[in-house]
Amino acid sequence: MSLVNITINNQPMHVEAGSTILQAARQGGFDIPTFCHADHLKPFTSCFICAVKVHGGRDTLVPSCATVVREGMLVTVEDPELDASRKMCINLLLSDHCGDCLAPCQSTCPSGIDIPGFLALLREGKTAEAAVLIREQLPFPGVLGRICPRPCEDACRRQKVDEPIAICNMKRHIADAEKERFGGPQLPTPAPATGKRVAIIGAGPAGMSAAYYLRLAGHQVRVYERHPKSGGMLRYGIPYYRLPETALETEFDALTTLGVELNFGVSVGTDIPAKKLEQDFDALILGIGAQGATPLGIPGEKLPGVWSGIDYLEAAAEQKPPVLGDRVVVIGGGNTAIDCARTALREGKGKTQVSILYRRSREEMPAQDVEIAEALHEGVTIEYLTAPKEIVQDGDGLSITLNRMELTAPDASGRRSPVPVPGSEYQVRVSAVLAALGQQVLPDLARDLGLETTRKGIKTDPQTYQTGRPGIFACGDCQSGAATAVRAVGSGRKTACSVDQYLSGLSVTGEPVLFNSSMGPLEDLSPDMFTEYAPAKRVQMPVISDAERRSTHKEVETGIQAALAVKEAERCLGCGCDAKKDCKLRQYATRYKGDQELFGPPAVGGRRGYALDASHEQIKMEVHKCINCGACVRACAEIKGLNVLAYVNRGFMTRIQVPFGRSLVDTACDGCGECTKVCPTAGIRSRQVATAG
Repeated sequence: MSLVNITINNQPMHVEAGSTILQAARQGGFDIPTFCHADHLKPFTSCFICAVKVHGGRDTLVPSCATVVREGMLVTVEDPELDASRKMCINLLLSDHCGDCLAPCQSTCPSGIDIPGFLALLREGKTAEAAVLIREQLPFPGVLGRICPRPCEDACRRQKVDEPIAICNMKRHIADAEKERFGGPQLPTPAPATGKRVAIIGAGPAGMSAAYYLRLAGHQVRVYERHPKSGGMLRYGIPYYRLPETALETEFDALTTLGVELNFGVSVGTDIPAKKLEQDFDALILGIGAQGATPLGIPGEKLPGVWSGIDYLEAAAEQKPPVLGDRVVVIGGGNTAIDCARTALREGKGKTQVSILYRRSREEMPAQDVEIAEALHEGVTIEYLTAPKEIVQDGDGLSITLNRMELTAPDASGRRSPVPVPGSEYQVRVSAVLAALGQQVLPDLARDLGLETTRKGIKTDPQTYQTGRPGIFACGDCQSGAATAVRAVGSGRKTACSVDQYLSGLSVTGEPVLFNSSMGPLEDLSPDMFTEYAPAKRVQMPVISDAERRSTHKEVETGIQAALAVKEAERCLGCGCDAKKDCKLRQYATRYKGDQELFGPPAVGGRRGYALDASHEQIKMEVHKCINCGACVRACAEIKGLNVLAYVNRGFMTRIQVPFGRSLVDTACDGCGECTKVCPTAGIRSRQVATAG
């Protein structure tokens, strides 16, 4: 065997004569990216992402897959200029790539749950496995399956056929079925003990999520909570008719079986200094939520009979609600306002008149549509474009001065502001007022620890959740401002990843952020994507009677039966790509921070549209995912001696297809799959593993 001497990135090497630079670099441990190259095919050099520098002569970039080494060759395979070149190539390819790495429901979920994955398991009757899959990203499916605002369903492409999948209800069904079968959650075995100790302040969704994942990583975790029970705002801010106590106990209290220590009735900052926790533990996480009520800012807001919404809901959760009387007004337009109104209605046993006052119109109301509909169904009234000006004592009740409001023209952000209508003041006599205008982060603990705060809460690195002080982290509402529980759970998991890196002595970078290609917004998708699907009605959640709803705190939704849950899961279109873990385009776009929108759309030529050839029994061609690397064309020709596939058209309209407008089934293709083995993007796939989208 004849050897030649070359140098790659200042590393001397002896390689076999006749080798390409790509082969030599791989021998030396360098990972040069390439799309069009396959070891058993002739070099093609179509993608040029494998370009390297050969020094001497013109010092130009050359394709490493086709350039043969020579004695004394000096090669650079990694440097900023090459990174920039590769990034440019990737961005050009991405600009014409029409495909989803993740299903839109998964990419929209703040916790990143593998929704198509757990629905597929549910279809197969594997509810236990589905619960395990969900907990990889979110440890409380039974809780979140009841109260999540369901952004995933807003993104669900089933809407292009009929209605979105009932994803949230399916998550709850899976957790309920798991509890019925096993008595509680199936929890993994924690990793061996690391000897590291973490203190977490707050047993709400963020803090307990962080506790779960840190304990699984082998760290000792102790949670401090001022309330007598876990759950935070989930327990003390969401009524039991939406989230029963048993659901919280099943999943939150289960963390003790993993070895998480829960210390209730301890107010950090009062009973124990925050600085002592910092001294006694290897890392400290603040998951204290947003516990302060936003004031009304009007005269009379501190009168007896005026309650903050969160204080009222906490009292109700502790089964010590104040008696509000027969005419209750709730001020606000969010989910907390809806919860207050529906709770007051129940406490009044159907004899209390409850109204919500909101200063904007129905279109701007931030509460979930389903929650608004439920409140109206139960008898709550809503008055829009109405705002309080003053509250005064009026005998044994209260009198509120109200203004009718109107909305201004949209500002630069598109938001319309409410302003009083001149001369529109009027008075209303009520027995109680519940102010539900939002929540604020109380800064005391941050101040004690010397942490910087922002308008929203405790300032952290947005990727790692680490504060300006190493070893101290913050997650959930105290970091983001008041938000959703599913977002808090996701931030808790991500914080746990950063804390684990910190405790392991690694660079704190947070969870890896992978590139995700998208086919675009729902309204821009081609109708051709959905022609094969027949309409099927969404399975509806059964509920208790109206009489029970108005007079008890019994859970309104009773759960979906197993057979119907399977039927609902069968409605899933299976969006996303099952090759995302192996896709070279995604891997390299992640490595080089690719930008799919840099060149289009809108760009000259635009982006290719949806084009599917599903005619063949073994092979499925999703031409919209193709990047024209040509590997499949060469595999078919060089290995099989066939010319089933070819480049069709020219310029921006070039596609790899069956020539002359034919379908794959009308060719000599025998379904051998050689083309699928070399495809870097799942543009051509074996049907047994191919997915839609």
